[in-house]
Amino acid sequence: MTVDLPGLFDLQVNGFGGIDFNAPDLTADRVEEALQRIRTTGVTRCLPTLITSSLDRFAASARVLSRVTSPGIAGIHMEGPYVSPEDGARGAHPREHVKPASIDDFDRRQDAAGGRIVLVTLAPEVAGAVRLIEHLAESGVRVAIGHTAATPAQIAAAIAAGATLATHLGNGCAQMLPRHPNVIWELLAADTVLASLIVDGHHLPPTTVRAMARAKGAGRTILVTDAVAAAGCAPGPYTIGDVTSELSADGRVSLPGTPYLAGSALTLDRAIANMVRFTGLSIEDVTPMASTIPASCLGMTTAGRAIAEWDPERGELHVGRVMD
Repeated sequence: MTVDLPGLFDLQVNGFGGIDFNAPDLTADRVEEALQRIRTTGVTRCLPTLITSSLDRFAASARVLSRVTSPGIAGIHMEGPYVSPEDGARGAHPREHVKPASIDDFDRRQDAAGGRIVLVTLAPEVAGAVRLIEHLAESGVRVAIGHTAATPAQIAAAIAAGATLATHLGNGCAQMLPRHPNVIWELLAADTVLASLIVDGHHLPPTTVRAMARAKGAGRTILVTDAVAAAGCAPGPYTIGDVTSELSADGRVSLPGTPYLAGSALTLDRAIANMVRFTGLSIEDVTPMASTIPASCLGMTTAGRAIAEWDPERGELHVGRVMD
């Protein structure tokens, strides 16, 4: 059946269609090309995401993104470098560029981005994190907790300071955790924190997605892709900045030779379909998780409409037309 969706809004896009937003040779034309390709999946607004890197490398990519005037860019998501240095929690973020949180360092990165950083993901246990969260919250930049091995007290301090989102909950944490307490339980239980989920079948099992959605509730759950350059492409090697990743035939993106994921090849329309199948929720309940809820968590709105075909028996959603 035909469904009329609000324009989709993705808070976390590292790249798309063979184009890496973290690449040293990124150009404005390449960004525009990626945005056009993303648009075919129903995404009319997104946050290009820059992961942990040196200040110079971050600044180079941020300057390119800041020059792109497309309304498809709602701002920049800065993921790191203030994340856990530990394997597992760090994910694909290069350890050599992980660093303590600093207002001065952030302000330099924000200057390079022309003031367009609207979301920062950090680990609460990193030195200087709480002070930076307070600074960001006061300046209107949203703060997400992610890539962390924080204690319950550290998570509580971050939330009290102004953190309002959990970045890809259930990922960006240690492979093995205590039964309780642990970072997943703490963030699921935090009523003021929304949770973003990567629902590609690789980052989280369907039963985990179902339990997380029940704990958070539909109104506090956000779907993101964490898409990398491999999204929309054939299996093979791709990059995220200086990090090499591998897209397998089953759609898993990982660091070669390790069990660690490195972003995804997911599209947001497929995330909606997967969420319906994994949870049993209706498409009417799930669609806001990929559109109005992520937009509102930034104090923004969606843009345009997407006309799609929804096959409830197969659990498949295919965007056919996007309108401004």
